[in-house]
Amino acid sequence: MAPALWDALRESVLWAEAEWERVVEHAAGAEEATAHLAQLSAAIRQETAGSAPDLRAVPRNALSRRLLGLVRTAFVDRARALPSPDPGQLLRILHAIEVVGQHLEADWSQHFNDRLSAPDGLELVVEVAHDLRSPLTSILFLAETLQRGRSGPVNAVQERQLGLIYSAAFGLSSVASDVIELARGGDRLVDLDPIPFSVTDILESVRDIVQPIAEEKNLTVRVSSPDADFRIGHPVALSRVLLNLTTNALKFTAEGSVELTAVARNSRCIEFSVRDTGRGIPPQSMATLFEPFRRRQKPGEYTFSGSGLGLSICRKLVEAMGSVLQVETAPGYGTRFYFVLDLPHAGEPQLS
Repeated sequence: MAPALWDALRESVLWAEAEWERVVEHAAGAEEATAHLAQLSAAIRQETAGSAPDLRAVPRNALSRRLLGLVRTAFVDRARALPSPDPGQLLRILHAIEVVGQHLEADWSQHFNDRLSAPDGLELVVEVAHDLRSPLTSILFLAETLQRGRSGPVNAVQERQLGLIYSAAFGLSSVASDVIELARGGDRLVDLDPIPFSVTDILESVRDIVQPIAEEKNLTVRVSSPDADFRIGHPVALSRVLLNLTTNALKFTAEGSVELTAVARNSRCIEFSVRDTGRGIPPQSMATLFEPFRRRQKPGEYTFSGSGLGLSICRKLVEAMGSVLQVETAPGYGTRFYFVLDLPHAGEPQLS
């Protein structure tokens, strides 16, 4: 045996106990930290002695992982300060620490569940979504720059491929935004003040974004605009809804077309509609169609998206704009999502 190394390990555990405030976000108090350290220390000593510790007694949670990290760091520092530590014993202790550590890290799904169920769980989701959205923004910028020939000429095939890259990145970026907004309660989905905009510009922008996807599937995207084009409303929210619905329509349409229309119902109201010629939505899927984070459907069954985020966000956006998202569907008919918005003509006094 090498008493100096055992002393170093004991001192490391005591030091970690004194430093429990470092892990206060994971521990209810010093007593909980002390109990975890006692179990960790016993497991390390048993593993070092070759007596196969009962690792089931060691709590597999964030607190144990954080404390073990403190013990590992302190032990290495103290071992380095010893004049001539026993190499074999040093390796056995370090190996024992790693064995215990592997036990603690084995179930990452449980660790992730622990984080999600913690008070800051939603913030973790938001952070992940932000991490996804940042590089996607760069991809969007570069794809658009290349597609427009700002970095040199591109041929027709390259332009089409860049269009697909842009559409895919835009879709992923939208999903990340959906996650962030749902996690934050959806209270910032729509800008506070309505502004003037062109309905035609919105429709054509959506068509331009999805056109590469449509061409890849040999589908036609048709757009129909109202006569009175300039209105006052929330163009960003409206564009997101129509883009989400149109992208999904293309996803579930094998042949035919997708039609994106805006029809004036009276002097102020416009009905927006996205209709596809796909297979339609089966009745058993209708009950949960607008639910976010619903259970995954069986392979081959209709689902707006695996998580249900897209359609849930569409419904929230439409409701925030003062309307209701509705759906018509039937086998052989396809599916039509539609909603009516009160959009005054630009320059027309708005009702308070």
